[in-house]
Amino acid sequence: LVDLAAADANLPQIWRGHIAFVEDLLVTPHAGFRERWLQRIADGAVIGNAWSEIGSVERGSQGTKIAVEGEHAEVTGRKFYTTGSYFADYSVTLVEAADGSQHIAVVPLVQAAVTRSDDWDGFGQKLTGTGTIVYDRARLDARDVIPFEDRFGYQTAVYQLVLIAVHAGIAAAVREDATAAVAARTRTYSHGNADRVREDPQILQVLGEISAVAATAEALAGQVAEAIEEAARAAGAGGEEERSALVAAELASARAQVVTSRLVPEAATRLFDALGASAVRETSALDRHWRNARTVASHNPWVYKAREIGAFEVNGTEPGYQWSIGTVGSREDASAPVPV
Repeated sequence: LVDLAAADANLPQIWRGHIAFVEDLLVTPHAGFRERWLQRIADGAVIGNAWSEIGSVERGSQGTKIAVEGEHAEVTGRKFYTTGSYFADYSVTLVEAADGSQHIAVVPLVQAAVTRSDDWDGFGQKLTGTGTIVYDRARLDARDVIPFEDRFGYQTAVYQLVLIAVHAGIAAAVREDATAAVAARTRTYSHGNADRVREDPQILQVLGEISAVAATAEALAGQVAEAIEEAARAAGAGGEEERSALVAAELASARAQVVTSRLVPEAATRLFDALGASAVRETSALDRHWRNARTVASHNPWVYKAREIGAFEVNGTEPGYQWSIGTVGSREDASAPVPV
């Protein structure tokens, strides 16, 4: 994922929902669901993501509804931040039943009752297929609806791992672009420190700082992956073993998120300190690194993760594993996650 993000930061994020869905299949208690979907994925099915809703939806609620009748179900509603779904065959969709219970519905996207719009207008990660899906009684197999409460417990860490890997890849690309640009520069400032830019100690310091950030981000991605692997091994074990692994995975992803969300956008800015005015020309497109890094950092606010880490360190308070976003209303349930 890091190497893929270094080539194009959009690509790993497109697969974020697909990766999480496969991870869920590996540990789900629903054997038939697992076997059916692993085979479909092996046959080439691509899975997108449709969890978030914008507007006045109350926190803990879903405006997207599901009705199950016999062997079929129908989904009606509007989702945004549907990363990857513009390119996918199915979308893992968070829905609410008439009784208020929440479920995961894997909705086929190629049908007349589904409208996909590539209307993501963020200044970064522009090609992630993160737009709107409208379901108008979209049909699916009732077997492809499972209770949200059965979703794998460490999913927040998995979703965050993909973003950490994206940050690591962006940092690697910044390092590569900065190194190549400095090595190729022939124009120097009269008040610089050397006749060749590649020998100027202040410029080399900037390159060293960028390299350190790239190495740190990649190492953190590896550490989070290891913690998630332990959580996967412990899934279903119950008791202290599973709880401890879950806590470790969440803390590892949160710590990495706090670091990369600050350092990688900063490295993408420091890049310009090693170059000249020509670096800001649109033809160089070097601004894409900061725009992409800042967009990734705006997912799942790191400031709240930092607070949870501090609460754990000082008071032993376990971090939250799921969260929700929306307006404050009569219903309050933070159990449903929003992996935007």
